[in-house]
Amino acid sequence: MCDLSIILLVWQDRAYLSACLAALARAQQELTMEIILVENGITLNAAEYALPERADKTITLRKIHNAKNRGVAPARNQGLTAARGRYLMLLDTDTLVTQDALVNLTRFMEANARVGLAGPRLQDAQGNLQLTCRKLPTVWSKLLRRLPMRRAQAALADEMLVGYDHRAPRAVDYVIGACQIIRRAAYQEVGALDACFFYGPEDVDYCIRLWRQGWRVMYVPHAVVTHIEQRVTRQRPFSKLALLHARDLARYFWKHKYLFTRPRIQDARGAPDSERMAAPRV
Repeated sequence: MCDLSIILLVWQDRAYLSACLAALARAQQELTMEIILVENGITLNAAEYALPERADKTITLRKIHNAKNRGVAPARNQGLTAARGRYLMLLDTDTLVTQDALVNLTRFMEANARVGLAGPRLQDAQGNLQLTCRKLPTVWSKLLRRLPMRRAQAALADEMLVGYDHRAPRAVDYVIGACQIIRRAAYQEVGALDACFFYGPEDVDYCIRLWRQGWRVMYVPHAVVTHIEQRVTRQRPFSKLALLHARDLARYFWKHKYLFTRPRIQDARGAPDSERMAAPRV
């Protein structure tokens, strides 16, 4: 068993893969790692997934091939099932982990035994913070996110935790699926991603399930990952993928039986909003 299994789902974002892999190799440090590439309806050539020469013998790389796009949750489940690490990481290929990100995330998990899932600070290519740890969405907030108006964005401030300084670890309802580290014991207890979700919001759903099983979901700003954030459904709001996303949102709200008032999912022990947990040793 290795320290960390990283599942990379590759579809239309294949252009980012080489840089993503190189960043992972640079960030390995003392960790034993495997990378599981899930080809979701594409076929990569060897040059696209070649690791840097120095990493070839210290990082195991495996591929899973799907002849067609199976959707995010089903394809990631394939990688999770194959993974052999003590910790499992779901990572988008349009990311670049910084040198200490992987070590800091695994150290945080080691220091906090009841944390089932954690996410790092995500930032854009210019180093600007992306608001990726949040309260649960509502139907109203999903509608507002489609509007560019300043008033609409201001109304989302509470859900997006705009008032939080994003400097100390914090318990949150969920962190987005661009980068999530999952404890194997939590995965074994809670199970796989809900395969009914083709393209979102499987990440929110999984965090809810973790909280309800007594695991915590945390934001860890000491680990930093650059995220290009393609926003495919916003670029093409009436595409087939956007319609599938809308269908899955409807399924999400039906599954969790709420629309406009978010349920409380964080456990009652302590005060999660102000709680400070053990930070990684740096």
